[in-house]
Amino acid sequence: MVYSAAIAFPRDGRQSDTALALQRGIGRLFRARGHAVLSELVLASGRRADIVALGPGGEFTIVEIKSSIEDFRADRKWFDYAPYCDRLYFASHAGVPSEIFPLEAGLILADAYGAEIMRESPATPLTAARRKAMMIQFGKVAAHRLHGLFDPEAGFSEI
Repeated sequence: MVYSAAIAFPRDGRQSDTALALQRGIGRLFRARGHAVLSELVLASGRRADIVALGPGGEFTIVEIKSSIEDFRADRKWFDYAPYCDRLYFASHAGVPSEIFPLEAGLILADAYGAEIMRESPATPLTAARRKAMMIQFGKVAAHRLHGLFDPEAGFSEI
């Protein structure tokens, strides 16, 4: 059996080209650190996190991508992400001034090829019940997305 390394995922139209490039670089950073990464994960609150990374010890990190100053100013939903992760980061590129991002979250500088953590996020451990719920959601969505690659007509939804 031959597997293709170049799988093109459909764009849903919500992300700009810049945000997609940042998403790729951030994913590479977390994969290199041993994390499993999902983009656009719907949380129990109904909010959709740009990136959720599951670390080797079961810790959850959420990364909110901001591709411009305007993007940051227009969107304040990041406050709702903190209860669903152990660490919260903003990520952007060199063209966005880092001082606009609040100190309550970490900061990642990224491009399409990689990323670097510029400021660590304070750790706020999840409760056991929330961690279990996140594990189940993360696993189900990852499995459904993988199955969708093999059977695109299966009628998958994001749970």
